Amino acid sequence: MSGNETRREAFAGRPPEPGAPLVVFDFDHTLYDGDSGTHLVTWLLKRHAWRWCAALAVSPFIAWLFLIVHLRRIPISVYLWLATIGLHRRRDLDELIDRYVLAHRDLLRERLLPAAVEALHAHRAAGDRVVVVTGAPPELARAILKFAIDEDVPVLGTEVGPRFGAVMATRHCHAGNKLIMLTEAGFGGAIVAAYSDSTADMPLLRTAARPVVVNPKAGSEDAFRRALGADVEIRDWGARR
Repeated sequence: MSGNETRREAFAGRPPEPGAPLVVFDFDHTLYDGDSGTHLVTWLLKRHAWRWCAALAVSPFIAWLFLIVHLRRIPISVYLWLATIGLHRRRDLDELIDRYVLAHRDLLRERLLPAAVEALHAHRAAGDRVVVVTGAPPELARAILKFAIDEDVPVLGTEVGPRFGAVMATRHCHAGNKLIMLTEAGFGGAIVAAYSDSTADMPLLRTAARPVVVNPKAGSEDAFRRALGADVEIRDWGARR
């Protein structure tokens, strides 16, 4: 019996109980090697030359906003608007996401970090309640995770809907908003472990009994240690930053 088959049996035999320990994983740069939302939006923009040209034209004016955490939603919204103008339903974007995942399944499968997936498997096998919370659209993270995990893992992400003639973010799942969205989705209470690469997830990491910093950017480890303690657990799961 293969390791994957053994893990599947373990999951089937030990479904998480409602009161089981809650474990939260970030997605980008934690489970997935890269920024999945950026990869998707780039593909959406490149579907048509005019979308791509428009994105290049506005980039000098908005790209620098990515450097400021609380302003990142502005360039994200602009690029997503350019990528989806002409769409009118969330379902339209979900269908494009499914096409994107199908067309890039081998690459996306390779981008799932083996050490991260093993850690997620271990929590699931132990009967923990595992939820993935991401700034990407949840449909995207859910579809990519299907390559590694046969059962559905709850995924919370940025909510999207029709706006200004396109499908845009209506609520960003980012920073402290992740905790709010977890509670609203019924995942309130104590978090026994949280995994993330980002200082933007400091509210989530501070809340967890066991914060685990994964694949941090160069130079950010000191910030994590100051906020979470000198002995905070830091892991390198092989992401190419």
